Amino acid sequence: MTKLNNQKYISTSVAAKVLKISRVSVFNKIKAGELRAEKIGRNYAIEMADLKKMGNPLNSSQNSSVRIGKAVDRTVKQYKETLELLGRDERE
Repeated sequence: MTKLNNQKYISTSVAAKVLKISRVSVFNKIKAGELRAEKIGRNYAIEMADLKKMGNPLNSSQNSSVRIGKAVDRTVKQYKETLELLGRDERE
């Protein structure tokens, strides 16, 4: 686990670990304006306060999983017969 207690700024690598996303995704968020960062030479420095505004990525991914699971359940319930027919066609 990354210790961030007394740091005011962090690197894109550390931000990626904290947000549980790739470094490329961090750069994309910076470019899209979703995450503020200061360019220092060739690198970016992200203020911890701005990173905290992104929310808890674990909760949002869990919520996404729950929403996806519910959507799959509804789809299977609604289209069960059609899905079974499609499954038979692929086996033949």
